[in-house]
Amino acid sequence: MYVRGLELVDFRSYERVVVEFGPGACVLVGPNGVGKTNLVEALAYVASLESHRVATDAPLVRFGTARAVVRCAIVHEERELLVELSIEPGKANKARLGRSPVSRTRDILGALKLVLFAPEDLSLIRGDPGERRRFLDELLVTRQPRFAGVRSDYDRVLKQRNALLRSAYLARKTGGSRGGDLSTLDVWDTHLAQHGAQLVRARLDLVAALAPHVAKAYAAVSASRSEARIAYSPSFPVPAELPAGGDGQAAIEQALLAALGEARKQEVERGVTLVGPHRDELTLTLGDLPAKGYASHGESWSYALALRLAAYDLLRDDGVEPVLVLDDVFAELDVGRRERLAELVSGASQVIVTCAVDDDVPRSLRGARYEVGGGDVRRG
Repeated sequence: MYVRGLELVDFRSYERVVVEFGPGACVLVGPNGVGKTNLVEALAYVASLESHRVATDAPLVRFGTARAVVRCAIVHEERELLVELSIEPGKANKARLGRSPVSRTRDILGALKLVLFAPEDLSLIRGDPGERRRFLDELLVTRQPRFAGVRSDYDRVLKQRNALLRSAYLARKTGGSRGGDLSTLDVWDTHLAQHGAQLVRARLDLVAALAPHVAKAYAAVSASRSEARIAYSPSFPVPAELPAGGDGQAAIEQALLAALGEARKQEVERGVTLVGPHRDELTLTLGDLPAKGYASHGESWSYALALRLAAYDLLRDDGVEPVLVLDDVFAELDVGRRERLAELVSGASQVIVTCAVDDDVPRSLRGARYEVGGGDVRRG
């Protein structure tokens, strides 16, 4: 799989730009602040419908305009597919797949499988658990787009349950009786457990599949003797040995229901849902120590890289060669790590690299060169 073309209209800093790519290495070169990351952010948005830089869509639309358009031509197994997205803050985004409109924007998920490593990925190691949960869920959706619906359903139920708990909490704080009715809480518990069990089971399976790839990638990038290990840590007791298939999911559902029952009093007192996959953690260790707080700057970069490279390898194991994007990565790596990373990814179907200085990129990745600046992209 590779991206053959990208067109942006009123996206970030670009009024309009068209870039023609090819398979193999593509290097975007230009000073900081000229829009290199905006280009790869657009590609990542097509792949995930999320930005790795901002939480809302509004900053993606060029200031003073009402909407942004992203068109992306994707080649897979010698067939080309055009994906078009119209991003309209405050309104529902619209999408076309092969020039035909889709009923739901998320129906385009899976058209472009892409793995992006960016400087923001240091938050996977140093940030809060939400960053690591997002990493898992984005990879879940990339592998199986149906999980976009599972995530959406869980978030919707969680929001409704929290609203109910919050209204009861505020009613008690103000000394009133209205709004304190929790008679429907059991119903929301059931829905939360059903959707949450699907998400937890999928994350557990994903982490089990990902773990050996993380260990291998970290060893390759860092050349360290310390082993990188990952584990999924639920916020509620889950049986250590889960049956296969639906029985395992049912066991998780019952465990989550029981945990919600035990936490009921505390949740009512605090007005918020305290257990569920929104509170789970992806535990990262390096040797015998947690990576967060103990890993050096170089180790943290290597670990973040290992997580993305592991995701890339896992997708390849699924039978799909994803696009790999390395955004401003090499400037932060020493020479040894640069060369080892280049060796690992040089055989990718397509690897798109951004850099401010040509010499930061190892020779094995100096393929097609694109000069970025002045609101335009020119083939060098």
